[in-house]
Amino acid sequence: MDINFSGVAIGLATFIIIGVFHPLVIKAEYYWGVRSWWLFLLLGIVTGAVSLLVHNLIISILLGVVAFSSFWSIGEVFAQKKRVEKGWFPKNPKRK
Repeated sequence: MDINFSGVAIGLATFIIIGVFHPLVIKAEYYWGVRSWWLFLLLGIVTGAVSLLVHNLIISILLGVVAFSSFWSIGEVFAQKKRVEKGWFPKNPKRK
């Protein structure tokens, strides 16, 4: 009986990817505001397209996770703006 760690590895990597996107959204909104949404769109399109071309299944899956985490982050940037307006996160004093 062989043990297959692929599912656990993909799950852990997905957890880490989502965890990395949380502070990325916060930093993007802090430094660039909601104008940063197109960066997440571009990243999502590129990683989604590359995931279609990669032959390794695990890497393709992880690129897909990055792509859809990027797409989800577009909405989160706008939600982060509202959280800043409520005072839950600091506002960048150098940005108008």
